[in-house]
Amino acid sequence: MRDPMSGGQPPEAHVLARFLTADPEQWPRLAPRVTEAVGMATLERIVHATAARIGGFGAVTDGPDGLIVSGSTGRVRAWAQVAPDGELTGLRIEGVRYTPPRRRQPAHLAWTVCLVLVAAWNVLILWTAGDRTAWTADLATLAAFYVVVEGCGAPALQPRPLRRAVEAGAVAALASAWRLPGLPAGDGRFGLAVGFALLAGAGWLVTAARLHRRRGRLSRPLRFPLEGAWYVVQGGGPAVNHHARVPEQRAALDLVVLGRYGTRTRPGRELTAYAAYGRPVRSPCDGRVVSAADGVADQRPGEIRYQPPYGNHVFLDTGREIVKLAHLRPGSVTVAEGDTVRAGQVLGEVGNSGNSTEPHLHLHAERDGAGLDLEFEGVSGRLYRGRTVRGQVLSGRS
Repeated sequence: MRDPMSGGQPPEAHVLARFLTADPEQWPRLAPRVTEAVGMATLERIVHATAARIGGFGAVTDGPDGLIVSGSTGRVRAWAQVAPDGELTGLRIEGVRYTPPRRRQPAHLAWTVCLVLVAAWNVLILWTAGDRTAWTADLATLAAFYVVVEGCGAPALQPRPLRRAVEAGAVAALASAWRLPGLPAGDGRFGLAVGFALLAGAGWLVTAARLHRRRGRLSRPLRFPLEGAWYVVQGGGPAVNHHARVPEQRAALDLVVLGRYGTRTRPGRELTAYAAYGRPVRSPCDGRVVSAADGVADQRPGEIRYQPPYGNHVFLDTGREIVKLAHLRPGSVTVAEGDTVRAGQVLGEVGNSGNSTEPHLHLHAERDGAGLDLEFEGVSGRLYRGRTVRGQVLSGRS
């Protein structure tokens, strides 16, 4: 059998290619832990289904989106973990064909567009309003825009100069009020009604998203697992939490630390530039570890290669619910499956592994496959995008 390894590819590509093209009876030797964990029957079914999906196995190459397994009729993404002796210790194969995605535009581009829209609105609408009624209607519409941007977005994540420029648009809009004494009263009642309807709708959207409640509560409040001030980038109802579409994650939180330049302490793409990276994560409850991983590499900020979605993680069973903490730094996890932990005990450090574009802690609790609203001791009110939560100094075994 030919060696599908090509020059310049990482060892994971070579080891995975060797495994996929080997006879099944060789799998227990090439990947004993994977075979034991998954089971021969299940593993054979997955590999055969993948081969049928892409027309057999050709080469395994490394790309921006992860390892790519190519066949005669298609490709799939994969993730492999390899020990120094060449043993395949971790394996994940995507269940659909791979199609290269359109590359995302930089996050600041959306805010640049907002700046243009705000400037255009100020210059072309408010500053050229023909009467006081039209000016009031236009201002209400612009206020609705700001309510949505500030209430449903996470403005503190953006670089401070860009955020301040967007906010300056509001000041420029209000400055147009100097024209009001010289304008006629006007009679645009319909436009006025539309403007205030938009403002009311925006207010309702933000309020409903922030006060959203789900059925199912924790058996008891958790301890906040982090120390210091943390900014909620995902949390609340569907309009402010992209986890809401996944049943078990519907009430999940994503937490970051704000620095001088948004979430980063200084410009740059290195992991250590992010203020959250490497911060200790403590157990939010007493429980038994039902799953733990520590060997998944950190993602490069702004990119997501195919990996196990939670990356390095610790899942805790309290006896009433499962509490999940994810995207931890490789090499930092201090517990293993089967361990019993106490609230306040150090579990690991904030990292950027799994489905993560920047260092943060993902936290959620679930029962019977349904996400539960999170509550923390000493933290009052709802947890939603844009809120800052301050954790206390926690005690416990480290």
